Amino acid sequence: MKTDLVPLRILTLIFTGPMNPAILVLEPIEEMKEGCSRVLPIWIGTAEAMQLGTAIEHAKTPRPMTHDLFLDAITNLDACVDHVLIDDIKGETYFAKLVLRQGGRMISLDARPTDALSLALREDSPFMTTEEVLAKASFPYLFNEPKNRDEELEEFDSFVSSLSPEDFSS
Repeated sequence: MKTDLVPLRILTLIFTGPMNPAILVLEPIEEMKEGCSRVLPIWIGTAEAMQLGTAIEHAKTPRPMTHDLFLDAITNLDACVDHVLIDDIKGETYFAKLVLRQGGRMISLDARPTDALSLALREDSPFMTTEEVLAKASFPYLFNEPKNRDEELEEFDSFVSSLSPEDFSS
């Protein structure tokens, strides 16, 4: 039985507070149509959110982080991150596979989605889920209307151009 794979992108990463969980919100890449999409929210710990935030921003640290060390080991073993597959959910727990490519061989490793995504983002590797996981765990995401980026920039530029120093005085 062939499973339909759905490529994902990160819609947002929400930090709810230093001692509270964060929320990673994923979205199917090709799905935005008619003002609606589906989102896949994953509740994660603060440490995992920090690792993902670093990966999302492609931030460099003075010393290697754990994920950087693991990628260095993978690279030195002549392998690379091919993709990540979020392939199951049980209760509130998501399951993922980190798929490495070494020569012509594919190596699938059981991984937490946050760890696998942190590695994939650092390597600009794709990540996806199954249609079954989306059916079980996604929520509809409604938006007003697609924004025209050029129009938005033009409106913002017009607004900024009309500002004067007096607008900021009490």
